[in-house]
Amino acid sequence: MFTSLADRVAVVTGASKGIGRGIAKRFAEAGCRVVVVARDRHAATLVAEDIAVTGGRAVAIAADIATEAGAHAIAAAAQDHFGGIDILCANAGIFPSAKLEDMTAADFDEVMGINLRGTFLSVKACMPALAKTGRGRIVVTSSITGPITGFPGWSHYGASKAGQLGFIRTAAIELAAKGITINAVLPGNIATEGLIAMGQDYMQSMAASIPLKRLGSVEDIANAALFFATEEAGYITGQTLVIDGGQVLPESLGALD
Repeated sequence: MFTSLADRVAVVTGASKGIGRGIAKRFAEAGCRVVVVARDRHAATLVAEDIAVTGGRAVAIAADIATEAGAHAIAAAAQDHFGGIDILCANAGIFPSAKLEDMTAADFDEVMGINLRGTFLSVKACMPALAKTGRGRIVVTSSITGPITGFPGWSHYGASKAGQLGFIRTAAIELAAKGITINAVLPGNIATEGLIAMGQDYMQSMAASIPLKRLGSVEDIANAALFFATEEAGYITGQTLVIDGGQVLPESLGALD
């Protein structure tokens, strides 16, 4: 049994769908007051309303975390609505596909801006409030793509996700003096709207390459993020947790025969 997170304030970026939505709902179930952040206010509001229906407490905020103004707006909203921040789940990210020969500098910058710059800006904006608690928690949603594996069309995405891990390792050292931990979850192939949009053939081929023979769920990632936010995880910082059903383990598909 983990120590209760009741009444703690959790800011979740990219929370309008997929993994972010799952994290927001899981933290609400654990008793947190949740700041649901997305660029689309209507989409964020739907998640907050969904949380409220089940007895949770949430507020929806529209912000672009790739900008300093957007990141500061998140921190200010959490302070205004709930009086502070205990947990930041830096989850916002995009993964458009583009091969190197077709990728433009603007394509690259957009992905790095949201995925990596957005992580930095979110952390920086929330740091003062997290430090006030003396037990602040930051959980970053990275990926196996980039830090461990590669996939055609996602070189910019992979670079951003690997960059997040470089960021947390030094950030962990600096944040430790403020009583803040920062860790990352590395999802494999998770059944989200984005992955489903890639088609049934893609999903079947991915499931076939996973030792557990199935795609992960958003709850699998949300549960790991929740663990990093607990008191019991207070001596863990600068670390990563791969949640992929064993996908990165086989040397080749032949190992699964």
